[in-house]
Amino acid sequence: MGKNLEITEKLQNYINDFGLKLNSVQQQIIDYNNTLDDIKRMQVSPSQCHFLHLIIKISNIKNVLEIGTFTGLSALSIALALPEDGKLTALDKNVETSKIATDFFKKAKQDHKIQTIIKPALESLEDLKNNKYDMIFIDADKMNYKEYYERSLNLMNKNGLIIIDNVLWHGEVADETNIDKFTLNIREFNTHILQDKRVEQTIVPLGDGMTVCRVL
Repeated sequence: MGKNLEITEKLQNYINDFGLKLNSVQQQIIDYNNTLDDIKRMQVSPSQCHFLHLIIKISNIKNVLEIGTFTGLSALSIALALPEDGKLTALDKNVETSKIATDFFKKAKQDHKIQTIIKPALESLEDLKNNKYDMIFIDADKMNYKEYYERSLNLMNKNGLIIIDNVLWHGEVADETNIDKFTLNIREFNTHILQDKRVEQTIVPLGDGMTVCRVL
C-alpha cells in the first residue's frame, strides 16, 4: 500500500518553489502574524491557501461564507480565487483583528468582493439563514463546530462544499490517551461527520487537517 510522505521543512520549501505563489499581500499577512504571540497559530498554512484557491477555481464557486477570519489570510485567498462578480461574507467577532483584515483586503484591492460582519458567528448565521452559498469555510471556535456545521448545511446550494479546518488538532485526535476537552470535541465532531449521510467527506492532511464535505 502506498504511504504518505512525511513533509519536512526542506520538502515543504521545495513544494513551495514548484507550486502556486502567494500574492504579495498574502505574504504581508503571514509576516504580520509572525510578529504576534501564540495566537498566530490561528492562521491557515500557505498550502491550505493554495488548496482553497484551486477548489474555488475548479468548482466554479461564486458565493462563499467564512466562519472565522482572524487577520484575513484565508479570506483573502478565497477572494483572490473568486471571479470579479464573486462574493465572500466573512464572519468574526473580534473587532481588532477584523480591522486588520479589512486593511489587508483593501491593500490587495479585493475589498469589493468581501463583506465583513463583526459579531458572534451564531448570531450572524441566524441573520443569514435565508441565504445560500456554494462553499462555507469553518475555522472558528472549536467547541461550536457542530453547531456551525449543522447551520451551514441549511445554507448550502446543492453539491456545495463545506470545508472545516483543524480536524486533526495537531495530531492529538489519534492519541486515545489525550482527553483534553478540545481534543474530545474534535473527535466527536469528526465522528458526527463520518456518520452523516447528508454529505460525502474526506480529510485532507494539509495544515492542521481539513475535512471537505460535498453536500448531497
